[in-house]
Amino acid sequence: MPARDRRFQAVLLDLFDTLVRWDPSLLPEIEVAGRRIHSTIPYLVPALERAFGRDFRMEEFLAGYRRVMGEIETERAVSGIEITCHERFRRTLDGLHLAGDSRADLAEELTRLHMAAVRAVTAAPPENVTVVSRLAGSYRLGLLSNFDDARTGREILADTGVADHFEVVVISAEAAIRKPHPGIFRRALDGFHLEPHEVLFVGDTPRDDVHGAHAAGIPVAWLSAGKGPFPSDIAAPDFTLDRLRDLPALLGLA
Repeated sequence: MPARDRRFQAVLLDLFDTLVRWDPSLLPEIEVAGRRIHSTIPYLVPALERAFGRDFRMEEFLAGYRRVMGEIETERAVSGIEITCHERFRRTLDGLHLAGDSRADLAEELTRLHMAAVRAVTAAPPENVTVVSRLAGSYRLGLLSNFDDARTGREILADTGVADHFEVVVISAEAAIRKPHPGIFRRALDGFHLEPHEVLFVGDTPRDDVHGAHAAGIPVAWLSAGKGPFPSDIAAPDFTLDRLRDLPALLGLA
């Protein structure tokens, strides 16, 4: 077994833009508020048209969807709670006041369609899979993700081929709280039965990952590639790495 950094018993990884990458450019384009964007919405349209028939109006749906997204972003920022993808679609449908299928059933159908499209354009770079396999020989591993559908989060992890290396998996949709709330980090610590200083968290976002881990007393390595300078109003990470591939060297496994 390779020699390892004895400061840490476990390594806790973020999911998106840390372990896996998602490529929205592979999604179809639509026009929203005068802008062309890549979106999963075209995959939802057949289900919406089937449910609402002639009453369905794309413009009305998009306006309601954007309004609900803004409300959810505010609620998340103020309270630190997670609001699931299913709830996002349910609120959007409730605001349309259209006759049609059961809102809960249709919201779940839209969730599954949306998440299937997200999963299809998400994958772990081979070099990240190699890193996980190398770390697993010396460290206990965990995953901590802000993601609003736990089922798809676990499927995306399974798609990497290295899910069996992760003994702790915490996804915000199940925890009902999000990073940077320290409570979601404590859930991961409880899963490991370790103290904060015994775990290294690795993530890419200054506020959610670096500030959140520090608020829970956990040392953190920030992945800086493509992120620009670290914000001056947030306490600096304990370590700065370009990419996940640099982590084994930091931990003495090079």
